[in-house]
Amino acid sequence: MDNNKLAELLFPNITKTPSDIESIYPKRNLKDGAKVTRFAPSPTGFLHIGGLFAAFIGERTARKTGGVFFLRIEDTDKKREVENGVTGIVKGIHDFGIEIDEGMLTETESVGNYGPYTQSQRKDIYQTFCKDLVIKGLAYPCFCTAEELAAVRENQEANKENPGYYGKYAKCREITFEEIEENIKNGMPYVVRLKSPGREDKRIKFDDQIKGEIEMPENVQDIVLLKTDGIPTYHFAHAIDDHLMGTTDVIRGDEWISSAPIHLQLFNVLGFETPRYAHISPIMKEDEETGGKRKLSKRKDPEAAVSYYHEVGYPKEAVLEYLLTIANSNFEEWRAENPDISRDEFDFKLSNMSKAGALFDLLKLTDISKNYICRLSKEEVYERTLEYAKAYNKEFAKLLEENKDYAIRIFGIERGNEKPRKDIAKWEDTVYYTKYFFEAPNSFEWPENLTKNDMSEILEKYKTVYSKDETAEDWFPKVRDMAEELGYAKAPKLYKKNPGDFKGHVGDVASVIRVAITGRKNTPDLYEIMQVLGYDEVINRIDKAISILK
Repeated sequence: MDNNKLAELLFPNITKTPSDIESIYPKRNLKDGAKVTRFAPSPTGFLHIGGLFAAFIGERTARKTGGVFFLRIEDTDKKREVENGVTGIVKGIHDFGIEIDEGMLTETESVGNYGPYTQSQRKDIYQTFCKDLVIKGLAYPCFCTAEELAAVRENQEANKENPGYYGKYAKCREITFEEIEENIKNGMPYVVRLKSPGREDKRIKFDDQIKGEIEMPENVQDIVLLKTDGIPTYHFAHAIDDHLMGTTDVIRGDEWISSAPIHLQLFNVLGFETPRYAHISPIMKEDEETGGKRKLSKRKDPEAAVSYYHEVGYPKEAVLEYLLTIANSNFEEWRAENPDISRDEFDFKLSNMSKAGALFDLLKLTDISKNYICRLSKEEVYERTLEYAKAYNKEFAKLLEENKDYAIRIFGIERGNEKPRKDIAKWEDTVYYTKYFFEAPNSFEWPENLTKNDMSEILEKYKTVYSKDETAEDWFPKVRDMAEELGYAKAPKLYKKNPGDFKGHVGDVASVIRVAITGRKNTPDLYEIMQVLGYDEVINRIDKAISILK
């Protein structure tokens, strides 16, 4: 068959050659060792935490080597595409501080010299390379219908053979030019397939930067390169794009390992240098039903969606710190030794990533988030809380804006000292955290070991000793002396030693005062709370509590 004639029949509108395309995409001028990585999602739904994880790993790898990290949108599956899918992806990674060097910025805008960065706009590029494969005898049109392919599959299953379109089952491989011409003239739809040079008795090996050496059977399937509408399959498009865009390291989920023989073969037949691969294991979760582990599920787990972390208000810095922890287990130790150093200084390595799936632990994330927030200044906490509230709780945002100085004082309680409190794990917690500062409590978590009369007596007495001018050093000794006068032990140890001699201890007395003022047993430093509330408000709340107790 005259392959040139066939190529012209299949691609009459393609006039450029691969060399013409290559000239538009010159080799990147980067320093030795610099890595070019990409995040290449499909705009078919919300951004998954696993996608954010992969993007973050790609970004870290590029940054560490002084390379390039870009965003490419693989939108060849138009049937599954969702409205504003690209915007959701761009916003999702940007909101977590993952910045791209090149790629899509909005649904239509991009930055960089290696675009277009959406595959749907690169149709002619793919067809140019496909036409070249036809000329070289490495691709051909296939007119098999879905019914014919299903029949082949049934036959293979009955004979216990590997399913697929290959060897003797690839019936369109040997079709004549005249038949092809006649079929096209009659309007028969067709795909273009790779004429695989693979053999069933051969195996391939490649070094995965996370998994180590992987050995697999060579690809023998005549995979589809172009679908009936001329749009490429993922396999074909990504090989061409990664070559032209200069991708050195393909970092992706390990569900793609099974496709590696196809991809390596495509790079080979196209005459491209093969990139390095790093396959990331999925993020797992403890399954309460089975007691085992499972992948984070879009359907079952709200934390699977990146939007969840915004909605509840986890700081982006805490989320990235946590992702680094599950990416490289030695990061946690490094962070403990370097609490104030940027995570950019951490020596992240793909080779230190887990070969098995990292276990997602929301409690661990919460702990990291508390540690992050407790180190922020009161002004930073106010600004970050207000930013969150404007998006998710407008009533609370209004309250914060109208009481800015007061709110900043609230967030300053037990902040900036050697051991700051860790009451806030995410910005939504601030609503509960600040509630009793903006409204007097209507319910009270009274100590269970004291009677109402005991508590009323404590509060009546405290009103007589509480002073506007007392210092942090003065106020608790006053409470201790008052407690002793009312028949309570001055110290918990003393009460424990002789419980029959006392009504309780000074901790019980302080707890009654705390609950009267805040409604809660557990709060930050009570002296600081009273200083923020002010003398008159403290007295009013104590009076209210006494009236409720009586």
